[in-house]
Amino acid sequence: MPAVLRRLAAILVAVGLLFTTPALDAHQRAEAAEPGYLMVHFTGDSATGQQLYLAHSTDGLHWNDLNGGAPILRSTIGTKGVRDPALIRSPDGSRYWIIATDLCVRCGSTYENGSPSLVVWESTDLVTWSEPRLLNVAGAIPDGRNAWAPEAIWNPETNDYVLYWATNATVNGVLKYRIYYARTTDFRTITTPRIWIDPPGTTPVVDTQMTEVPAGAGKYRYIRVSGDGRNSVEGSNSILGTWTDLGTLSSLGLTGNVVEGPVWMKFRDRDEWALYIDYNSPQGVREYRPILTTDPFTVADYRILPPESYDMGGTAKRHGAITTLTAAEESRVLARWPHTPAKRLQSYNYQDRYVRHANFDVRIDPAVSPAEDAQFRPRPGLVGTGTVSFESVNFPGYFLRHANYDFQLVRDDGTAQFAADATFRQVPGLADASWSSFQSYNHPDRYIRHYAYQLRLDPITTATGRSDATFHVTN
Repeated sequence: MPAVLRRLAAILVAVGLLFTTPALDAHQRAEAAEPGYLMVHFTGDSATGQQLYLAHSTDGLHWNDLNGGAPILRSTIGTKGVRDPALIRSPDGSRYWIIATDLCVRCGSTYENGSPSLVVWESTDLVTWSEPRLLNVAGAIPDGRNAWAPEAIWNPETNDYVLYWATNATVNGVLKYRIYYARTTDFRTITTPRIWIDPPGTTPVVDTQMTEVPAGAGKYRYIRVSGDGRNSVEGSNSILGTWTDLGTLSSLGLTGNVVEGPVWMKFRDRDEWALYIDYNSPQGVREYRPILTTDPFTVADYRILPPESYDMGGTAKRHGAITTLTAAEESRVLARWPHTPAKRLQSYNYQDRYVRHANFDVRIDPAVSPAEDAQFRPRPGLVGTGTVSFESVNFPGYFLRHANYDFQLVRDDGTAQFAADATFRQVPGLADASWSSFQSYNHPDRYIRHYAYQLRLDPITTATGRSDATFHVTN
């Protein structure tokens, strides 16, 4: 059922419940409300875990993994890993950015030799993203050794974004992490970085996250929490102005590196806030957990939710970002990343071989390693009806695409030509009707086939060609 119809059904159910029960609980109200919440995050220290994942929630507390729990974006630049993503929406809602730490721990880089750059993606619809690019933010900082945990917020006082992050650098003889900031309008060029948060002495601060509070909701306009060993909470009426210490999370037992990656979320259906914290449990499990409050400026009001009151979904949720969605955004996101099982394409006449990509070339091979190189998600065709396109599992956004009748794994550039080249009609197998063949959408006299183990798009006129053009779609 399409997302919009699911929402309509939920609303009708809620209306019925209003007339048959005295009241709805909070979770039922959220299920009926529209729209919900989106979280972008990474999952852990593996190579695949240090990519970008999405989760969706109807109530802000119970999360479902999108895209079958697989990454939705992969960094192909810098260290080829990303952590600590932030999601920024422009004030008019016409543009989005994801910015993330360029760091792949245990897969080529370490905490000590991190990158001075951030990884940036850009979008106009929240589902079609640009190629990643690097933004060097720490290179202009004397002795700046890396850039961690980026965040950004629109500043109406200066009509641009305040971009802020942590960098390990020596200042006045003290080497430690401080929060630096710069201003930007496009996340391509920035002003000269300046120190923003610098605790006394040798105390470092490795991340901070702030949000704007609606007018009249408290004493201050902005609230932030910083990973400075005390997990300080501060308020201010100006992003780059004076900040007032409001207390710490220590009263909740949250000190030191037990907590990192704080992110604020306002519930849209009530005057309550969630502060999600990347929490390191005594059992060594690291994942987000929510703290709730009706007054973010009064730390004594904060309360940690018990585990039975929330559900983080099937994958670990680490240091990320949460945003409320509009109805249009939610429809696009849920349609783009449904739970579509990964499939393999098995050769009919070489049944130990499967279609796979290798250095973005496409062929059939046995014993594919890593296995994800031979896994694809069959998507509704990028063009036409009743068609199919094949998206890579480990290179999300990349599809099997023919050019000059040869196949490669190529990133979707959004053009009509790409859509036509990457779209096929699944028909009964030319060699065995219980298998499948794939007819080109824009060259209907040609089919996907292998020749000398390479994937090609050819007309099929012989028995050998029919066997070469027949595949089994299998798990």
